[in-house]
Amino acid sequence: LERVGLTGFERKFPWQLSGGMQQRVSIARALALQPDLLLMDEPFGALDEITRDHLNLHLTQLWRATGKTCVFVTHSIAEAVFLSTRIVVMSPRPGRILDVIDCDSLPRERTLDIRESPEFAAIAHRVREGLKEGHSYDDEERASRDGDDAAPAGRVVCRGGVAELAAGCGGAGPRRQACRIR
Repeated sequence: LERVGLTGFERKFPWQLSGGMQQRVSIARALALQPDLLLMDEPFGALDEITRDHLNLHLTQLWRATGKTCVFVTHSIAEAVFLSTRIVVMSPRPGRILDVIDCDSLPRERTLDIRESPEFAAIAHRVREGLKEGHSYDDEERASRDGDDAAPAGRVVCRGGVAELAAGCGGAGPRRQACRIR
C-alpha cells in the first residue's frame, strides 16, 4: 500500500475510497503477486482527467521502481504516448497490428509537460495516422446499422521488453506469471 501511496487507508472499505484510490488498490493487489507482466485494460478510462494524469505519473514511478513489464490498453492517444516505451497501434475487428512505434525520442523520466514537446506531438500524430488508416468509416456505419456497439480497438502500450511478453505467451521459454488489472 505504501508503494501505491495508500498509507493510512489500510482499514478502509473499497466503497470508502475514491475511484483513483480504488485503481491504486487494484495495482497494489496485482503487484503483491510479484508478476513478471502486468496487463492493464483501460484501468483509468472512467476517471477524470486530473486523477488520470496523477495516476499516469504514479504508474511511471512504479514502473521505474519495479522494472515490471506492463501491457496497457487505452483509447487515449495522449495517455498511450505518455506511458509508453513502445506503442502497438491496432485495428478494429478483426484486431491486427497496424504499426509499432518506439518512443525512444522521449526521455524515460517524464513530467506532464512532455505533452507540449514536438517529439510527443510527432509520436501522437503517427499514432493518430495509424488509427485513421486502420479505421473504416464504412465499417462504423455498418456496425451502427446492425446494432453492433462494440468499441473500436484500443492502443496497446508496452513498457519493458516485448521479448518477455512473447516468451510469456507461447509454449517456448520460461513460464511467466501475468496479472490483469481492470
